[in-house]
Amino acid sequence: MLGTNHSAHHNSTAYATSADFCRIFESDMNRLYLLAFLLTTDPPTAEKCFVLGLEDSKNGNLVFKDWAQSWARRSIIANAIRMIHPRPQLATVDHQSVNESGTGEQAGTGHAAGVTHLETFSEEVMAIIALPAFQRFAFVTSVLEGYSNREASLLLDCSVIELVAARTHALEHIGGRPELHRKLAGIDATEASLADAGAAYVKRVMSLLATPA
Repeated sequence: MLGTNHSAHHNSTAYATSADFCRIFESDMNRLYLLAFLLTTDPPTAEKCFVLGLEDSKNGNLVFKDWAQSWARRSIIANAIRMIHPRPQLATVDHQSVNESGTGEQAGTGHAAGVTHLETFSEEVMAIIALPAFQRFAFVTSVLEGYSNREASLLLDCSVIELVAARTHALEHIGGRPELHRKLAGIDATEASLADAGAAYVKRVMSLLATPA
C-alpha cells in the first residue's frame, strides 16, 4: 500500500506544472522572446507569440519536467508557425527585394517590415529577420533549434527536400553578407567559404539564444 502511494506521488511530481512553465517563461524571458522575434520579425507579434506559448505550455498535454524547457521553445515555434504561415513557395524569393536596412515590404510573408529601431539588433539577428519567411523558419528550426530534418519538416508541413533547399538558401544568404564576414572573429572575408561563415555565425546566434535573462 505504501509502495503504491509512493509510486503515485512520484508519477504526479514527474510532470511539469503550470507553475513550472511560468518559472521557465520568466527566467528565460529574453531568449524565448528572441526566438519568437527571430521567427515573427515583428515585436508586437513576437510578444503575442510569447504569451500564447506560455498559455499553451501551461494548459497543454502533460510534459515531463525534464522536457519542459524544450516544450516551451516548441510552443513558441508552433505558435509562430500558426501566426505567420510560412510556405515553401516563398523560400526562393529574390534577395534583391530586401533593402539595405534589412527590411521588406510585408512582415511574415517576406521580410521584417514593422520592426522598429532595427539598428539596436546585431548583424546576426538582422541577417535572420531579413530572410524570406520559409527560409527563416527552416533555418531557425533545423539549425538553431537542432530539430532533425524530419521533425522540422513535420512542424513546417513540408517535405524534407523543401526544408533542406530553404535552409541551403538561408545559409547562402547569411554567409554572403559582407558585414557578417567582417564581424565574425577569425574568418578572412576574402577566403572564408559560405559554410565556414555560416558555421561561425550559427555559434554566435546560438550563444545569444543560450544567454540567460
